[in-house]
Amino acid sequence: MKLLQALCPLVFLLACSMSNASVLQDACKSFAAKNPDTGYAYCIKFFQADKGSASADKRGLAAIAVKLTGAAAKSTAKHIAALRASEKDKKRLAGLKDCSEVYTQAVDQTGVAAKGIASGTPRGRADAVTALSAVEDAPGTCEKGFQNLGVPSPLASEDAGFRKDASIALSVTAAL
Repeated sequence: MKLLQALCPLVFLLACSMSNASVLQDACKSFAAKNPDTGYAYCIKFFQADKGSASADKRGLAAIAVKLTGAAAKSTAKHIAALRASEKDKKRLAGLKDCSEVYTQAVDQTGVAAKGIASGTPRGRADAVTALSAVEDAPGTCEKGFQNLGVPSPLASEDAGFRKDASIALSVTAAL
């Protein structure tokens, strides 16, 4: 009898853990259905960067996605600053300046999204979705600037990865 009593909490925790893993899997399946080019495997890999995602509920996953996307925006902004410091070509410098502004705004908007998700209100969710829509546009805006200047983008691969990350954050948040 004591063995049964000792196992009950363990079984409960295991069931909860499996349930939340299913939340992550379901979120990534839903994302992949709408974004087949990015896909399920990328979504799972994205969330693996935060150990809490395996046990998170839907709102927790959205918060994690926004946190990871904000960190990626900050990282990209730092990379842009380093490129600007060493760039001599005026056109590329102009493109980097524009991208710097876009990614600075993306960092700010991930903060807005995080607050919206944390509020737990329908208005907060709507604010988060609006902010993340702007974040998702950042890499395209950056790349378009280089195209308009007629110079190759030194950020093409980072922009492509960031777009995927922002798309996941937007998708998971919109599903709240």
